[in-house]
Amino acid sequence: MQFSAREDIEAPIHSVFDMVADFDRFERMAMRRGVDVRRTTGGVTPAAGMAWETEFKLRGKPRQMSVLLTDCDHPSQMRFEATGKGMIGVTVVDFMALSQRRTRLNVDLSLSAKSLPARLLLQSMKLGQARFRKRFQMRLAEFARELEQRHRHGA
Repeated sequence: MQFSAREDIEAPIHSVFDMVADFDRFERMAMRRGVDVRRTTGGVTPAAGMAWETEFKLRGKPRQMSVLLTDCDHPSQMRFEATGKGMIGVTVVDFMALSQRRTRLNVDLSLSAKSLPARLLLQSMKLGQARFRKRFQMRLAEFARELEQRHRHGA
């Protein structure tokens, strides 16, 4: 199952990349939403090999997922691989400079199942695929507006 979304952001590519690579901020955001996040490797600077262990509830059941930053090509791309019980997710975040002050952010997410329970979960997600796609695009749009605000205010 694949999802893609893109947004244009009024900020230079380096600023957008740096804000997206602010993993400390993402970790805090996830924790506020009830996700237990632990960085297992990596420092402050984004680099391939950074890894996280996460634990969260999905459909009432506790789930664990390992996330690995497999590629980090500053300022054009980041690639993450997430693995959990029977499920694999790959997220590619591409950054493209449209001008000196405008950047296109493109996010591709693909999910695949390696076990029967994971296939059933994916199948149920496919039934609501239109709703998931719409929500995915909406969340990226909200995130893009937040990045623009942060850039404008120097945060």
